[in-house]
Amino acid sequence: MVGNVTVRRVVAALLAAGALTAGSTTVAAASTGGWQADLSAVDGDDVNVIASGGAVTLGDGPRSTGYLISAERQLTTPIDRVTARTTADLPQGTGVEVDVRGRTGADDWSEWTSAGTPMAHAVTVVQTRITLSGNAIDGKPTVRRVELNGSLTKQPRALAAKTPLTYPVYATREGLTGHATANGHVITSNDHFVALPSGKALSPKGTGSYSVRVCRTDDSRCEYAPVWDVGPWNTKDDYWNPPSVRAEFKDLPQGQPEAYAAYHNGYNGGRDDLGYRVGNPAGIDLADGVFTSGLGLSDNSTVKVTFLWTGSAAATGLVRTAGDPMNVRASASTSAAVKGLAANYARVNIECYVNGDSVTGTYGTSRIWDRIGPGHYLSDTYVQTGSDSPVAPPCA
Repeated sequence: MVGNVTVRRVVAALLAAGALTAGSTTVAAASTGGWQADLSAVDGDDVNVIASGGAVTLGDGPRSTGYLISAERQLTTPIDRVTARTTADLPQGTGVEVDVRGRTGADDWSEWTSAGTPMAHAVTVVQTRITLSGNAIDGKPTVRRVELNGSLTKQPRALAAKTPLTYPVYATREGLTGHATANGHVITSNDHFVALPSGKALSPKGTGSYSVRVCRTDDSRCEYAPVWDVGPWNTKDDYWNPPSVRAEFKDLPQGQPEAYAAYHNGYNGGRDDLGYRVGNPAGIDLADGVFTSGLGLSDNSTVKVTFLWTGSAAATGLVRTAGDPMNVRASASTSAAVKGLAANYARVNIECYVNGDSVTGTYGTSRIWDRIGPGHYLSDTYVQTGSDSPVAPPCA
């Protein structure tokens, strides 16, 4: 199947979830005090919205959804929940949804979470994502005010696994060159990103906050790539999460996409969360470059997907190149066997480091090589770590 989630399906998903409400109304949990979202300006990580007069309106593009991501807000005390009170003009058939995420370190963001729902852990920096939806027939929504309030619920939570979660997942090729992804990236030939069926792990454009390692089942080829789209089936199926966190289909085993259960077992009548009949069991879409250049696939197949943001122990770095993906080597040498690729903007977990061949890259010249996976080495000169020195211990 070649297909990311269409705009029509995204809107339907939000309506089905009760996140979109017709008429001029308040959306999400009510709260007072706190702070207000800045609705005065739109920048490069926002998609298909227009700011004017202190309000935000859905744009004029072909998409019937758009969103505004706020600037980071530093908090004076840790919180784990943000409630939102939204004042908006919502003609029939339009709506708005507010999601939040938080972090405590340099870039260890929690997943996007609906306002009012506790996050996975307490945070000291937050962002909000305000999603607008509409259609050309009924008009456009306008958000005029979003009041936010943080609190600490102190709910008990399961500890995150030390290593990131990995599951076998059926993969399809996305294609769609020239189309825009859910985060506004325009797809190019031989592009390098992936799509997952939930906006919880959608990286803002030009970032890799949520990245995966996707490998052939024999581990002969892998690619590290950012999550920039939603699809191929479902829009709220964060199947990598445990049932207590998973947004929908909580009766399915952790790690099993709803599309797999629908296709093989007739789950949900063989349909996805929007009522579309599932044509294959895919739980991930691969852009052409990942599919062909990164993994060397010639047809849809099962791959191993590691959700890199779900681990708790490793230092992290952001791969930055001139645009093309970097070769991942079997050792710290420019002549070592190529084990796959690391895409520009992919956020990788640095397990340890070794000294190897001298390389000149985006961040100067160095002999430091970072091990970012089992037998996977990348020159530190292409990894943004915030330091010219190693950020992880020496490899044993």
